[in-house]
Amino acid sequence: MDETLDLLDVLLDSVSEPRLKLISADEARAIIVLLGLLDDADQPEDVRRAAGDMRFRLGSRLA
Repeated sequence: MDETLDLLDVLLDSVSEPRLKLISADEARAIIVLLGLLDDADQPEDVRRAAGDMRFRLGSRLA
């Protein structure tokens, strides 16, 4: 799970780079939905916090 969160973190950091677009706006929205699934009470606190942070960061870059 940590590797997946690290990969998503790299993707999110590069989304705002004007020279490099790794994901489209539609793909970003899909990732936000998938990250929402990780914000489940059954998930460990660190996973929920990381998913929420990534959703916020990605959402703010789409705005």
